[in-house]
Amino acid sequence: MRKTISCAVALVAPVLAIGAMPASAQDYPARSITMVVPFPAGGPSDVVARIMADGMGKHLGQTVVIENVGGAGGTTGTGRAAAAAPDGYTLLGAGMGSHVAAPALFPNMKYDSTMDFEPIGMTANAQVAVVAKKDFPAKDLKEFIAYVKKNGANVKQAHGGIGAASHMACLLFAAEAGLKPNSVPYRGTGPALNDLVGGHVDYFCEQVVSVAPSVKGGTIKAFAVSGNARSAALPDVPSAKEAGLPKYQLSIWSAIFAPKGTPKPIVAKLSGALSKALDDPAVVKRLADLGGTVPPKADRGPDYLGKTLKTDIARWDPILKQAMAESKKSDEKPK
Repeated sequence: MRKTISCAVALVAPVLAIGAMPASAQDYPARSITMVVPFPAGGPSDVVARIMADGMGKHLGQTVVIENVGGAGGTTGTGRAAAAAPDGYTLLGAGMGSHVAAPALFPNMKYDSTMDFEPIGMTANAQVAVVAKKDFPAKDLKEFIAYVKKNGANVKQAHGGIGAASHMACLLFAAEAGLKPNSVPYRGTGPALNDLVGGHVDYFCEQVVSVAPSVKGGTIKAFAVSGNARSAALPDVPSAKEAGLPKYQLSIWSAIFAPKGTPKPIVAKLSGALSKALDDPAVVKRLADLGGTVPPKADRGPDYLGKTLKTDIARWDPILKQAMAESKKSDEKPK
């Protein structure tokens, strides 16, 4: 009899477990969700994440709370998200800085951006604007490049920290334009932009999402936006192709990830909520006003994000490592 009961329990237990799984996914989310943003408040990653949090929360029926955990080029907050319980209640509002640049620039990271996360989906794309303090002595991009070449290390180029998207954008711009400015790192885009407005640094290259309001307000000036077309948010600013630097091709993406091992039904639910949020005309307008664009439906899902991440790491790894090696050699030269 005991053996019969044991066998019955052994047979019933898996059935009960299987039956419980869909219920768990159906009940999710039962409480608020935390989205970690690995950069300080006010930067492009933070702005986009807050828009997505609002939009997704409406479709999930729960509040999505933003937690800013800056430091170490985005790796501190990203590491925290990677170590979180894979239950769908901790997400990561990430970008190219934390997931593409960091692997090339920080050899001892506590996470693997391609292995330790479940991709949820792409949230936005944004061009980069080359901006300078309002009294920078140049009227267009050609004059700007000529001035920086002539004055070299006397020109202070800001960026939001090693590995940040603005750091990547500045490295690529310097490489394409043949510039060697004095690079000044900050703990995020917000502090860098504040010092640019104050005239304490000369220029930096940042997503239009972050700098469009300041350009429109006249507190800084823009010389070009990356790519072949102008930005709808800055229609008076020429594209890099128009301005004479056609190889400056760069679009910065933002995305949402969950810790590795998050159940597939929950990943699917989050991805669906994100896609619905991106279909909302109000979200589209908010991003467009800031200079961002909503990814088309074919470019939103987990599979597309996973493939894009691997492709961009392969593209950027040699660029970033070469730039850092050259920077190190320059620093080691006798002054």
